[in-house]
Amino acid sequence: MIANSINTNAGAMIALQNLNATNSELTTTQQRINTGKKIANAKDNGAIWSMAEMQSATSSSLNAVKDSLQRGQSTIDVALAAGDTVTDLLGKMKEKALAASDTSLNTASFKALQADFTSLRDQITKAVTNAKFNGASVVDGSTTKLAFLANETGAAFTVTSRTLSLTGIGLTTTTTFTTAASAKTMIATIDKSLQTATNKLASLGTNSVGLDMHLTFMGKLQDSLDAGVGNLVDADMAKESARLQSLQTKQQLGVQALSIANQAPQSIMSLFRG
Repeated sequence: MIANSINTNAGAMIALQNLNATNSELTTTQQRINTGKKIANAKDNGAIWSMAEMQSATSSSLNAVKDSLQRGQSTIDVALAAGDTVTDLLGKMKEKALAASDTSLNTASFKALQADFTSLRDQITKAVTNAKFNGASVVDGSTTKLAFLANETGAAFTVTSRTLSLTGIGLTTTTTFTTAASAKTMIATIDKSLQTATNKLASLGTNSVGLDMHLTFMGKLQDSLDAGVGNLVDADMAKESARLQSLQTKQQLGVQALSIANQAPQSIMSLFRG
């Protein structure tokens, strides 16, 4: 039984303790609603916060990986575009060589075909030389391979270069024909170059597919990491909303309880009334 005392109001102290506890819980709930997080800093839960921060850092670092892979995609796309041009030019060169192998042609027609053949040959060099993205190329022979980021640790996704320059496909800057007979021989040479070029393009196409798949995986991995971090630190807003209403009601009752407890000493005065 609590003694009646004008020096110590035990009931008020208990009511105040309960009200303070309610206010503390209410502050926490309001903070969760304001931030959307149940763990906003290390003070809330050090272990979980640390885990979430590490996973968030990993997720953020994957942005650099995705950027690198996208550069790789663009570099190969440019190379493939140049490769398409090269194969088209080779096809036209074969056409000119075949036409020039006709022994019934007059000199003027032959020389016109020869000039067209030479022009097409030189266009191959121009196409390959300009097949660069961000200064990098996998078809001009300037490098043996390019390495792009594969994960957050810095591992590399390597793309081996496939040279499509004249020397890379078995031709030279002087490749041409001077007679109908050499034009006929040139047909087989161009066929071989065309086969070489298509084989190299097929390999680059495989690398492009690999980059696409890995980039897709990186996107999914990043989404999974972000979702995992959310599961660790995000607040359940429906639950917090319900808790907020409950604590607000509890706070109001606590204030009333404290008010009643504070009035208790006044009842002692009735003991001294005559």
